[in-house]
Formats: sequence, C-alpha cells, structure tokens
Amino acid sequence: MSVSHGVHSIDHYALNVPSLDEASQFFESFGLDVQREPHQLLLRAADGHVWARILPADAKSLAYLSFNCYEQDYAALRQQIEAAGGRFEQRVETGIWFRDPDGNLLQVKVGDKTMPDQKAACTTGGNPPNSRGACTRDALAQVRPRRLSHVLLFTPDVLGALSFYEQALGLKLSDKSLDIIAFSHAPHGCDHHLVAFAKSSAKGWHHAAWEVDNVNEVGAGASQMADAGHAKGWGTGRHCLGSNYFHYVQDPWGSFCEYSADMDYISEGVEWPAGDYSPQNSLYLWGPDVPDNFISNTEAITPAPA
Repeated sequence: MSVSHGVHSIDHYALNVPSLDEASQFFESFGLDVQREPHQLLLRAADGHVWARILPADAKSLAYLSFNCYEQDYAALRQQIEAAGGRFEQRVETGIWFRDPDGNLLQVKVGDKTMPDQKAACTTGGNPPNSRGACTRDALAQVRPRRLSHVLLFTPDVLGALSFYEQALGLKLSDKSLDIIAFSHAPHGCDHHLVAFAKSSAKGWHHAAWEVDNVNEVGAGASQMADAGHAKGWGTGRHCLGSNYFHYVQDPWGSFCEYSADMDYISEGVEWPAGDYSPQNSLYLWGPDVPDNFISNTEAITPAPA
C-alpha cells in the first residue's frame, strides 16, 4: 500500500499507574507542572501544553497514545488505518480510536503541530574568556523540560510494529538495529524519533523523553532527581542513533523518563538515510554501561502460579 498521508505529532499520552501520589512527587521533581484532578493528573511542560494524563490503576501500563494530524489528512488516515488492519473502537472522545497489532489503544485527531518546524537551538557553546562558566549549586535553577520529545514502546515484533505505524499513520523509519530496536519519525518535520520500538516478550511502556536546552541541563536534571530520591536510571551519555544527550530516570513502576537534548532533526520533505546498525553501534556513543533494569519490561513479568 502506498502511504502519502501521515500524522505530524504526538498530542499526549495517558499512563496507568498504581499511585497518583507517587506519580505527583516523581513528575514534579522531574520539572513538570502537575495538575491534580479528581481521577487523574495532567502533566505540562514549560510550553504549557498538556503532554500526559496519569490515571489510577492496579498496575503501570499505557492507557492510550494520542496523535495529531492536519485536517486535510484526517479522512485518508482513517482509510490507511483500516487498510493496515487497525481495530476501530467507539469512544465518546473526538477522533479515530483503534488498536495496533499489540493491542495498544491509539487516537488520531485533528490538532496543532506540537513537533517544532526546525531544530531547536542548543545552547552548548563555551563561555567567553574572563567569565564564569558555571554557577554554584545553590544558584542552580530547577530543570524544567520544554516539551515532550518522543516515546518508546516494548513490542514482541519490532518490524511488524514499524510496518503498521508506517502503513497506518505514515511514520517513517529513521534507523534500526536488526529486529531489536527501531526509530520512526513523522513526515512533516520531526525529531529523529517520535515513536520508537524495542523488542520484548510482551507489549509495554518503556519511556517518555522530554527535551531540555542542553547537555548541562541533562546532567543537572539527573542530580535534581537524585536529590529527590530517584537516583536509579541510566546516564548521562550520548546516543548514536538520534545523537541526543540523555539521562534516564527510573520511575516508581519500572519504566523511565528521559532528559534529552540536541537530537537530530529531519525536515519536511527530506529523505533521511535510514540505516540498519549492529547492536553495539545502535545504543550509545559514550556513557556508563547499560544497567540490567534498563532493558527489563516490568509489564512482561507475571507472577508464578500458586
């Protein structure tokens, strides 16, 4: 099937978690604005957009993932979703609701483009002579991410998920490593990855990544979270695919939030030279060794039978 229409952005994600109180403390410490409502938390970044809804549940899982598209693409996207095998659902909320092959609930609706139209300036230049390059710790401002960058989902079939999201939503392959991990971007001007997929024995939520201004804020964010009692994670380092600086912080439910800066950007109309890289060349350029908990899908862990 020839695909000529695509979503342009993630609008928000909704995450089920066992404790809204724990979630509020974690995300506020991360630097997000947390608005408590009767049965959910709303998460805003520095740009003021509601990027996430945190919902109460018995266990952590993705409730749904919402995408925005242009009005002129909406009808064609519905046809693409149907042709790709998406299973439609009726919901009271606006938009097209359907399940991907793993059973994840997705929404497509007409909405504003939340992906930037060009790569953001990254303030990593050195300080000029005769001036201090850093402040003291007591003068360090709280790191506040400016927007959501991307999400990563666990899936038993990385290549199958990649194909479905391409055929249904118009996402394009950026880079991948065999059938282990794959990164995809939206065609209307997008970061190197909007949605990524990592291999696991089951579906699951791995992380949401949040853009900060530079690598200094990535490192400061790591210290900020450690001071708040969230030292477990991975980083600080730099990825190979996507090129971004990163630090991942493990949340109370075994998934992660990432501080991310200076990711590669793919402009509208540009054909990115997608590659297939060996595992050792696909994850990080420099940084600490990958901890075992980083690749563990807690949603795939089932209790032993009684």
